[in-house]
Amino acid sequence: MNETKFERYELKPFIIEAVKKLGFYEPTEIQERLIPTILKGDSAIGQSQTGTGKTHAYILPILQKLDSARNEVQAIITAPTRELANQIYQEILKVTEHCLEGEEITARCYIGGTDKQRTIEKLKKQPQIVVGTPGRINDLVKEQALFVHKATMLVVDEADLMLDMGFLEDVDQIAGRMPEKLQMLVFSATIPEKLKPFLKKYMENPKYIHVEPQQATAAKIEQWILPSKHRNKVNLVHEALSAFNPYLAIVFTNTKKKADEVADALIVKGLKVGRIHGDLNPRERKKMMKQIIDLEFQYIVATDLAARGIDIQGISHVINYELPTDLDFYIHRVGRTARAGNSGIALTIYETADEDALNRLEKMGIEFHHVDLQKGEWTKLDERNKRKNRQRKTDDIDKKASSLVQKPKKVKPGYKKKMKWEMDKIKKRERRIKKK
Repeated sequence: MNETKFERYELKPFIIEAVKKLGFYEPTEIQERLIPTILKGDSAIGQSQTGTGKTHAYILPILQKLDSARNEVQAIITAPTRELANQIYQEILKVTEHCLEGEEITARCYIGGTDKQRTIEKLKKQPQIVVGTPGRINDLVKEQALFVHKATMLVVDEADLMLDMGFLEDVDQIAGRMPEKLQMLVFSATIPEKLKPFLKKYMENPKYIHVEPQQATAAKIEQWILPSKHRNKVNLVHEALSAFNPYLAIVFTNTKKKADEVADALIVKGLKVGRIHGDLNPRERKKMMKQIIDLEFQYIVATDLAARGIDIQGISHVINYELPTDLDFYIHRVGRTARAGNSGIALTIYETADEDALNRLEKMGIEFHHVDLQKGEWTKLDERNKRKNRQRKTDDIDKKASSLVQKPKKVKPGYKKKMKWEMDKIKKRERRIKKK
């Protein structure tokens, strides 16, 4: 590729070289709106769905603004999970490896579960860009090993997840030690009320960039719903996985306990299953992620943490063992498949109690295929609301008929029979009209 539309931002030659190598030709919507804002030095709040190119929307302009001659921390990027921090770090390295000799940029990743003392010893030379989890970065700052007092750019990625996981306090402490004139870039899928005081504290008139998805979910996802009909859900998941024979499937549960239950039950049934949730210790998580990347598993059972904080390539199928209580997480879950123009299937096993949640998802523009699974064969079911709609129409006709047939003032023998006959006549006429 000889040219790229990223050249219009007048980025340094090494960044353009990296962009070409990464195969980026045209900026995504969030990149188009954020890159000029960040280059100008403005603070911004970016709200966009997963897979929109958000990471490079801030990495590229931050690297543009760094001064390779200054051996001090100039930018800090915080992420709620070790995996996400490491992914961001790897993306930075893919760009900085194109730096010219003598103009190298040093980036470092600091996350929990690594040897803190060794990290402190290596900090005699300060990196120019720091990526990591808030807890570990804050620890290094408190130990007076990492100096952030001159860093003028701070990124808070997945801010709503930071809030949920209790990391916002660490971010607050890091920001409190940075210069008053701070360019803060906050990214969040949702902006909960509890996040607003933090934003107000550090951001004066930030640019708010909300990239509405073209569709609630990617175009090439087929979304299926399967009624449990009081069947054993683990058996249903096992049957669905066997019928799909996926390249890589991820099964979502709402709790760590349920994730372990489902994973254990599938292992008993003979499947080789990986699991990702918050109760894995750092070593287990690192090993699990390596095994997943090396395609040692065809099946993964995970909680929502994996939907937000981890980018696993090649997921062909997503199964919702249960619907999430926060329906935004439905979008994140199914967004794990059909990435980069590929197709995928998202299957949700639902119970009667989930009807309301499914209605709300349909109002968000999601179209479901109603299916059943019998003896390993998929069959198409009638539209989920068909019976209800048919009942409603029948009720409407009944009401109309009874309003048109008045009860006589003086009741004569056989009036009930006559009324019924009149109403049936009206109902038949109404149905004929509707059919036409």
